[in-house]
Amino acid sequence: MKTLRIALVLLVLVAVGVLGAQWLSHEEVRDWGEVFVRVGGYDVNASLPGAILALIAAALVLWIVWTLLTLPFRAWGRHRRKRARAQLIEGLESLQHGHYQRAEKQLDRAAQDSEVGVIARTAAVRAAQARDDAPAVERHLQALSERSATAHALLLAEDALASAQPAQALVALDAPDAQPLPPRGLALRAQALAQVGRAGDAWGLLGPLRQQKALSTAAYASLETRLATQSLQQANDANVLAERWEALPKPLRTDADVVAAYAERAAALRWDDAATHALEHALDSRWDEGLIALYGRLPVGKLDSRRASAQRWLHGHPDSPALLLSLAQLARQQGQWPQAQDFLHRALAQGAGADAWEELGHGHAADGDELLARRSYANALSSHRGESAAALPGRDLRQQIHDHAVSETRDEHGLPHLRG
Repeated sequence: MKTLRIALVLLVLVAVGVLGAQWLSHEEVRDWGEVFVRVGGYDVNASLPGAILALIAAALVLWIVWTLLTLPFRAWGRHRRKRARAQLIEGLESLQHGHYQRAEKQLDRAAQDSEVGVIARTAAVRAAQARDDAPAVERHLQALSERSATAHALLLAEDALASAQPAQALVALDAPDAQPLPPRGLALRAQALAQVGRAGDAWGLLGPLRQQKALSTAAYASLETRLATQSLQQANDANVLAERWEALPKPLRTDADVVAAYAERAAALRWDDAATHALEHALDSRWDEGLIALYGRLPVGKLDSRRASAQRWLHGHPDSPALLLSLAQLARQQGQWPQAQDFLHRALAQGAGADAWEELGHGHAADGDELLARRSYANALSSHRGESAAALPGRDLRQQIHDHAVSETRDEHGLPHLRG
């Protein structure tokens, strides 16, 4: 097809030349002016339009001669490119099928082509790694660094993260020659920063990652939640914690993992009001068993207000084992062991496990009942192992007496009155 196009162009040019010659033969054309050229003692004169057409014709002749002279070289170049692409395809197929040695040879040959060399060399590194050939890996990496510093950095970073060496991944990604990083590089850098305890810095990369659509929607949401959680956990003072919390999107401020990280860090920094408020707001927005369990065991004060909130939630979630356990923990901290014991037995009846048995053991130990405390702790261990819990000694009689006492002090909602 290309030869046919060239032939058609030549025919058109010949036709134009003939028409131009006929036009130049007219006498009135000379009135436009003449051009005189003296070369080596010879004088050449022509009309101005004729001189222009002569220059165009000479340029076309030179182009045709150059095209014909370079035609074999261009044909050879096209052949090499086609062969390199074929070798790349065969090499990738061999790599996919597990023929690693064959794949490495095919990819090594394909890497000689400038257009597919980076892809072929990267795949050759993977083939050599699959064969556990360290010298070959180093050779391919060296060749890749000379061809593309960015691809070399991405490959090193992926391998470093896979071997739990995020610091080395950052060194590779921060190399000046690898800048600017492509979307894949930004995603790797965010992961490396999070793993070295710099989730706050990694959070700043989420904007470019979202704009460049470097991750799927699910992967981006997972990374956003993980970075938010880690950045809150790594806050070193209350001001930094508050800034990072306020910078979060509103949906994340009701996410269970994020809220738990914020509440635990706020409690550790003695910011009790912020910790309890975040948990209460999240639980009012969306109920979560993990958050209500944290609400009861959080090492903060405010026992009365927390107990009142938990009692309010009990109307809507009477069968929540985590809520019953939290109420028991709060009641025991208030010195109301009989009420705490009642909540614990109700929690165990709703499927609460080792935590409820352990809390029951703490309560019996503080109450001086060593036998029941030991049995409760043993049941906690059994629950951890997935084994069934044993009945407590004297439980039936104790429960009858306790149930009778509690039944006399129930309010209209079926909840025990909080006495003393």
